[in-house]
Amino acid sequence: MKKFFLASVLASTSAVAGMSLVVAPALQAQAPAASDQVSIKDPAEYNAYTNATTQTDPKTKASASEGFLQSYPQSVLKRSVLDGLVDAYMAAGDMAKTVDAAKRLLQMDPNNLKAMYLIAFINKQQAGANPAQQAQLLDDAAAMAQKGLAAPKPADVKDEDFKKQKSTTDPFFHSVIAYDDEVSKKDIKAAIEEFRTELQSIPPEQTKVAPALNDTLVLGQAYTQLTPPDMVNAVWFLARAQNFAPANYKPVIEKQARYWYKRYHGKEDGYETVLAAAANTLFPPDGFKIDPAPTPKDIADGVVTSTPDLTTLALGDKEYILANASKENAEKLWAILKDQVSQVPGTVLAATTSQIQVAVTEDAKADKKPDFTVNLKAPLADKDVPAVGSEINNLVGTYDSYTQNPAQIIMRDGEIQVEKKKAAPAHKPTPVHRKPAA
Repeated sequence: MKKFFLASVLASTSAVAGMSLVVAPALQAQAPAASDQVSIKDPAEYNAYTNATTQTDPKTKASASEGFLQSYPQSVLKRSVLDGLVDAYMAAGDMAKTVDAAKRLLQMDPNNLKAMYLIAFINKQQAGANPAQQAQLLDDAAAMAQKGLAAPKPADVKDEDFKKQKSTTDPFFHSVIAYDDEVSKKDIKAAIEEFRTELQSIPPEQTKVAPALNDTLVLGQAYTQLTPPDMVNAVWFLARAQNFAPANYKPVIEKQARYWYKRYHGKEDGYETVLAAAANTLFPPDGFKIDPAPTPKDIADGVVTSTPDLTTLALGDKEYILANASKENAEKLWAILKDQVSQVPGTVLAATTSQIQVAVTEDAKADKKPDFTVNLKAPLADKDVPAVGSEINNLVGTYDSYTQNPAQIIMRDGEIQVEKKKAAPAHKPTPVHRKPAA
């Protein structure tokens, strides 16, 4: 299943149309550098520059800017015109030409944050709409994001302006890298680290809306993909996303969050407490935990401890203990069962004249894997071999051995008991009623 969502919310097993990604924030066009502040002596160049920079219609501005760049490729104002050209193509909705203009701007100004941001943004956006090229587009976007994170402050940009730009671009760059790690590189741990770094660098209020809220949701889903899954963090971030999702998406996210909560905790009690806590803080507080459901070993050991007479247990319960309990408790039960005769009712999964394999428990029946193998005391006639898939209730055997993994009980001296027909009651003559003598 694809794990890339730019304008969608992921359900536990399917993509659901959802919260839309906000458009790229408008980064202010860089003012011409001090070295560009030179009087244009050529009237024609000046007129062309004025024409290109004063247009209000994006398409007209793009055309005028391209005309200027073609006519005056060495102009001292080339960078300023390229910057405006990027804005014009973006406003016109021409993503391909926006990327092209941004790349041309980077050739002149290799550390231009705006150009790097837009290239990464558009590549990430297009990756969501082009599955065949998704991996390459994400790789390209992530490479540009890495470059953006490392970009130094230009000498002609004020510290506070650069800091403001980085506060906008860096969280997005970490988000891009996270998606690339998850989708293209399949490195879930790295993706989680990038998502966390992104969210930590954003004011808390911004994490309650898209796109950060989208990434909070995907972060929760990423925790479910770890081996083994980190259910506690998964439930926390899914609950966080549920709290602030638009009303029409809350049920989808809630269903997913409750699924993982119940899968880990065993039941849904306590989920509302987690939901309320996740509304107050982005990251789980220190010491936060969700109690896991009892393991099969916990359950099996508990039954042994709490059952005074283990012989009274149902056959399926005995098998469950032998398969899941500690070695000590399994042996405790086996010491009672060994060499005892028992009925083995269940579904026949395999049968020959000398052996019958039976699924006794519901799990074994569902998996179509025998959990009891009964070796017969005497061979059956071919006509008496039970059919595969049939239910058998009169098979008996003597406990002989068992294995915990795979769960299997072997019985010997098995036989199919034939129910004895009850003898017909003796016929009694019908009593004759005689009229008493007078």
